[in-house]
Amino acid sequence: MACRARCLIAHPVNPPHVIPVVELVPASWTTPETVAAVRRLMESVGQAPVALSREVEGFLVNRLQAVLLMEAWRLVEEGYATVADLDRTLSEGLGLRWSFMGPFETIDLNAPGGVADYARRLGPLYQRIAASRPEHRVWDEKLIAEVEQQRRQQLPADRLAQRSAWRDRRLMALALHKREMAEQREEGDAH
Repeated sequence: MACRARCLIAHPVNPPHVIPVVELVPASWTTPETVAAVRRLMESVGQAPVALSREVEGFLVNRLQAVLLMEAWRLVEEGYATVADLDRTLSEGLGLRWSFMGPFETIDLNAPGGVADYARRLGPLYQRIAASRPEHRVWDEKLIAEVEQQRRQQLPADRLAQRSAWRDRRLMALALHKREMAEQREEGDAH
């Protein structure tokens, strides 16, 4: 293709008119200017673009969802919880936080000292959970340091408490919104 430097994958999440994230995946020959131009285009139409460095099977959304789904299936299969309770765990637990911040920001705010503190406190627990499955990968110090460094670029350590307070206000607002939605649903069912 003569114009291959201007080609990339723009992978939306369904339904794209409701969920704004779109994954931008360049080929090795795609120019950085093309990625930047598509990012601007997506932002101009209300999307939330994220750029991958290269193609990976399943993109980001599906790979993250796959891990969660695989474990959810196993927990149901092994009789630890019902489908309804697992769905509730996400919609009334992780999903509340994850609806406005990602997993690294979540753990960054869940320990007084940020990501590295969280990894030291809870890393062994997650390593035991991972080891309980036939295939697993554990966090090593190099990876923890890399994530910590990236988080500190996004949020300096002296702003962790301030951002945690923001998170709590957002969680309360989201909880209130969900409560109001449930009440409206109940009122609609009563009529």
